[in-house]
Amino acid sequence: MTTGNRQKGLVFGLTVCAFLLALCVSARAQQPMQITRIGFLIVSTPTAIADRREAFRQGLRELGYVEGKQVIIEQRWAAGKIERMPELAADLMRLKVDVILSAGPQATRVAKQITSKTPIIMGFDNDPVGNGFVASLARPGGNITGLSTLAPEISGKQLELLSELIPQVSRVAVLGSSTQPGTAQKFKELELAARNLNIKLQFVDVLHTEDMEAAFGAVVPRRADAVLVLNSPVFNSPRTHITGLAAKSRLPTFYWATEFVEAGGLMTYSVNFADLFRRAATYVDKILKGRKPADLPVEQPKKFDFIINLKAAKQIGLTIPPNVLAKADKIIK
Repeated sequence: MTTGNRQKGLVFGLTVCAFLLALCVSARAQQPMQITRIGFLIVSTPTAIADRREAFRQGLRELGYVEGKQVIIEQRWAAGKIERMPELAADLMRLKVDVILSAGPQATRVAKQITSKTPIIMGFDNDPVGNGFVASLARPGGNITGLSTLAPEISGKQLELLSELIPQVSRVAVLGSSTQPGTAQKFKELELAARNLNIKLQFVDVLHTEDMEAAFGAVVPRRADAVLVLNSPVFNSPRTHITGLAAKSRLPTFYWATEFVEAGGLMTYSVNFADLFRRAATYVDKILKGRKPADLPVEQPKKFDFIINLKAAKQIGLTIPPNVLAKADKIIK
């Protein structure tokens, strides 16, 4: 073969290689980006947990995820109608979500019943081991992991603050739902703390939203000095209703989450739930990078909030002692 022919052959070969490389690059460019679908299962409504939803989204953004491009959040909510939860969880499974974020214990329980394979991240749970969601906090062992609000000292702190707010307190009505996972354990923790403070507890079981007025009506004849509201979806959506009933009863009322005080309630000492949901995004990230829920330890709360609403105090004629005000992380005026 002559030198000219060899050069022509070399040019042709390079041209073919460049053409094939361009085809490969073009094909890769045309392939759609893989999008992760996150199922968000909510017992109440998205509005009721707006701060927590935004905190989760913020956590994803901090990790470099762009919603709508890399991740899509599929929200399903029951608006307090717990009987709808299995249907909503099944809908998420039909969408073939890659991971489920549960917004509370009841959502976790339903998701667990629907799937044993899809990773489930608890936005929060008050007793993941006791509720049967994980084998242990250090080694969950199944398809569920996430965040826990397990902090027994909270109960003691709540009653301690109540005794400082009302030095003569002797009876505290506790509003909760016996059907809510973890309620029995929470009440036991409160009883232990109450014995040390010489406070008598009166449990009022509230199973439906429409029972709240009757619950407050039952509290007054029992001569309770104050009310403590536990975690339950029954109380979540109608927050202004429950804070209004508390004001009408003129009883100092302690709530389980910040949102109630922002809705007009008197005070809360609680886990910072927004921080939990922001940290839930790190679990999504780890799972998408190949980690298994069974090997990801359940994290306990790191931030707590003591918030007082002075407007609510004035409404019931209550003066907050200076030593209690000094301990507040936030005061709403």
